[in-house]
Amino acid sequence: MTDRQEKADRPGTGPDSGPDSEPQPNPDPLGRYCRQMNFPPIGRRGQERLAASCVVLIGCGALGAQLAGMIVRAGVGRLTIVDRDYLELNNLQRQTLFDEQDVERNLPKAAAAADKLRRINSQVEISPIIADANHESIEQFVQGADLILDGTDNMQTRFLINDVAIKNHIPWIYGACLAAAGMALVILPAGRPCLRCLIESPPAPGEMATCETAGILAPTVARVAAFQLAEALKILTGNMQALNRNFYSFDLWLNRTSEMAIKPLPADCPCCGERKFDFLAGAGSLGTISLCGRQSVQVRPRRADLKLDLADLARRLRDAGRVVVNPFLLRLELPGREITIFPDARAIVKGTSSIDEARSLYAKYVGH
Repeated sequence: MTDRQEKADRPGTGPDSGPDSEPQPNPDPLGRYCRQMNFPPIGRRGQERLAASCVVLIGCGALGAQLAGMIVRAGVGRLTIVDRDYLELNNLQRQTLFDEQDVERNLPKAAAAADKLRRINSQVEISPIIADANHESIEQFVQGADLILDGTDNMQTRFLINDVAIKNHIPWIYGACLAAAGMALVILPAGRPCLRCLIESPPAPGEMATCETAGILAPTVARVAAFQLAEALKILTGNMQALNRNFYSFDLWLNRTSEMAIKPLPADCPCCGERKFDFLAGAGSLGTISLCGRQSVQVRPRRADLKLDLADLARRLRDAGRVVVNPFLLRLELPGREITIFPDARAIVKGTSSIDEARSLYAKYVGH
């Protein structure tokens, strides 16, 4: 190799790298979304609107994981993820954002999701919140949101989302799936029915099947999430005229799809008609609830302001059973039971469906 060739091959020494060479322009920050911007209804203007938007995702399980991955790839500006749960191996069948390493690291879903999403798109501001969305906390979680996405697994939380969205004039997109069936609905804060217009109150515990009893197929999740995201993109890019204003449902196994037109806004709806936000006021609030998909019970402390020192609690529990602790959670393994405790003093008791037993174990080992 000649001296000239060697010099040309070294970084910063080529013919275009001298003091008089033209500086290379910075790449277009929206260039990665070029295929999406080539779709005329979105275009560059719509992409810029999307990049300036803030979305709050409540729940990061099956639906939430799908939604989070897609909306971050689409280029939303900010995404807040609120989820109370941690990962288990049986989640991976349908929760596509996670992998076995996340399970082995004993990560909460919101933390694992944030780690993955930041590697997918570093342009998006990701804010994980490992907490329960309840009547005492949900309003602070949705501050500044342009849209709320429903990734939850229970109706009680959906009625809370409905209240907070209508009260604060935020559109939200309902989504649900079970077995091979799914459903979704766009709910705007004015001019159309809200969730409470369609369903007066949440069903009582035990009245509805859950994914623990009926199962869940991954394609069902993907189809509901795809509908939700398509409608989210319409809202966030300013294409309101393209919104699907029907109640969308399907059954993949029976090959059925339907859309039901929504009737005009009922004037006597307690929420959007009379603006009574009963669920934000605590109606039907459940401090202890069974969780979808496994034999587990979540127990919440009576006080909302509690903060636990997990390292100190681990020392106190070291003789009670095997203890695993990280910055996000503490796990205590007992014969036939497992208690996962979070810094906000919540706990998930695994291995029982008995609320009384879960409360008893919580009082014994956490004490609040």
